[in-house]
Amino acid sequence: MKAFVITIMENPDSVAAAERCIKSAVKYGITVEKFPAITPDKDPMWYARKKNIPVKGFEETYSRFENCVSAFLSHFSLWEKCLKDNTSYMILEHDAYFVNQVNIFMQFDKAINIGQPSYGKARTPMKLGVNPLTSKLYFPGAHAYMIKPAGARAFIERAYTEAGPTDLFLHKGRFPWLEEYYPWPVQARDTFTTIQNVEGCWAKHGFNNEYKII
Repeated sequence: MKAFVITIMENPDSVAAAERCIKSAVKYGITVEKFPAITPDKDPMWYARKKNIPVKGFEETYSRFENCVSAFLSHFSLWEKCLKDNTSYMILEHDAYFVNQVNIFMQFDKAINIGQPSYGKARTPMKLGVNPLTSKLYFPGAHAYMIKPAGARAFIERAYTEAGPTDLFLHKGRFPWLEEYYPWPVQARDTFTTIQNVEGCWAKHGFNNEYKII
């Protein structure tokens, strides 16, 4: 299995957070590599058109449009890479932080969330280990998950018609086989956002003056 943390290479806050993620993973014997993020200054609209990905679904209240599209495209790029490499991937966002061991040999179907819900109400899975997706109807933040090539293929194919904010896109209404590992071995430890607007920060993070919108 290969592990990648999506990193805005031109942003010192993102790089520092990604390096913290990498160091936390080393404690549990996991090697994580930085993966350069697609960002608004890299013309995500051109990239979306090139990949035939519709962008209507990214128009929503809580996020900045091009930033939200860029984040999705960063994940999409890793799904493509996963499919091309034909090997399982662990995909992380820069605010991911390991707090426990991850069994990289665990048996899961196509994609499994390993991240503790980062905002809002969530349900606790009924048993230890691999469960059906339980905490929410969608991946709770999309900051930490594992994916097989078959899952990557399914995500890519659905993105051509129903792309949207990454966590909401990874919804068990679209992908009923989504799973979740409990206890969650990865947390989201964020002090800034590159996606949400002020409304989103209030809704998701209890926005205050110490939380930065970049």
